[in-house]
Order: sequence, then C-alpha cells, then structure tokens
Amino acid sequence: MHLDRLVNLLEIIAVVGRPVSVAEVQVASGLPKPTCYRLVQTLTELGLIEEAESEGRYIIGDRLIRIALLGKSDVDVRRVSAPLLRAAATTFNETVFLARFRDSKVEIIHVETPEDPARAFIHPGIGERPLHACSCSKAIAAFADAEFRESILNGTLSAFSEHTKTTREDLIAEFEVIQQQGFADCDQEIDIGISSVAAPISVGNIGATFSVGAVGPVRRFGTEYRQNIGTQLKDLSIKISAAIQLCNVGDV
Repeated sequence: MHLDRLVNLLEIIAVVGRPVSVAEVQVASGLPKPTCYRLVQTLTELGLIEEAESEGRYIIGDRLIRIALLGKSDVDVRRVSAPLLRAAATTFNETVFLARFRDSKVEIIHVETPEDPARAFIHPGIGERPLHACSCSKAIAAFADAEFRESILNGTLSAFSEHTKTTREDLIAEFEVIQQQGFADCDQEIDIGISSVAAPISVGNIGATFSVGAVGPVRRFGTEYRQNIGTQLKDLSIKISAAIQLCNVGDV
C-alpha cells in the first residue's frame, strides 16, 4: 500500500509536466494532508523528485530520469530524436548522427542523410566508435566524470591516421577546448578526407549520455564550417535532450 501511494504521487507529478505544489498533489491524490506531505518528503529524500526553482514546488528528479533512461532502448531514443535529426540533415545538407554512451563505450545508434540526391555525403556507420579519436566520443568524454576520461587517457591510443591524437597531453588539452566551445572536432583523425563535429547531449543533471554530430568530406568540413555547424548542434542537443526526457517521464 505504501509503495502504491508513492507510485501514484510520482505519476501525478510526471503527468502535470510542470512544477507542482504539495497542496496540488494532495488534492489530485485524495490523500490526507499529513500522509501526502510525508510521502513527498520520502520521494525527495530518495531523489525521485526534487524541489524546483520555485520554492515549495516539485518536479521529477534526476535519479528517476536516470532509472528510466537506463531502461530506454535505442528504438525508443531513435523514435523521439529521428524527426529532429532528419530536419537537421536537411538544414545542414549533411549527414547527422546520434551516439550513445553505455557500458563504457560510445556507439552511433542512428544516422540521417541529406535528401538532396545530388549531394555527396558520408555515412559514418552504426556501432562502437574510438573513444579518443571520434568527435561523438570526445564530446561525451569531455563532459563525463573524471574516471571515464582517465580510462580513455590510460587506454591504448591507437593512431588511425597521421592526424590522430595519441598522447595524454594532447587529449587533455583537447578536452579543455571542447569544454570551452561546447562541441568536439574530428579532423581526419580516423579516415583521411573525412571530418566531423559533435555536441554532447546532457539529460537532466546526469551528464552527457548522448551526443549529436555531423560528418562530411573534408573539402566541405573546414575549420570555419565545423565551427558553424558545431554551434548549431549545441542548440539541437538541447531539443533532443528535452525530447528524451519527455519520453522518459511519459513512461514513468
């Protein structure tokens, strides 16, 4: 019975979709005021809900978002992000991709290509990417916890091309640049003639769990071009984060 009441309150807070007061939750639940206040306090202590910026109002907590996200399949994430990626591929007229951090690996899980039939484009493939050389991996690593970055720096830094960064010092310096500009570059570090740029996607306060990027031939993907797309990818990452969080909350 106690668990049923906790779940009921979570459902009420999730469905409203805005910060709600305990009084509103109490009316919606029909529970006695002392019971409702006690349950809200329990949910807060567990990190399943948290107080919003407006004092005395509550929203779904990061811990619950994290739990929902862990159980979220690639199919679900692709479903809510694909329309945004497709629109970006059309706007950029370049290939756009979504990558996911999971089990200490970064994998590309979805790709959208330009609709222009005359446009030559690059398809990056689906699956695991090098942690130290791909823009989608570095975008996540730069904003991940120190332990994950150390695992990259202490790992095997293979050279895929003459442009691959293979020293600890170079990667640390690059992570700092990524943190400052908000997106990562891969300038022919994996394949000669191919460059990419990616921005991290943070979900709640749990860090960069995904990244969104664009890839193309180096003859188009010069420094200025990558800077321009990188800035736009930062805006796109916010929209994708919101879509994923709404998906998670809707399934709670």
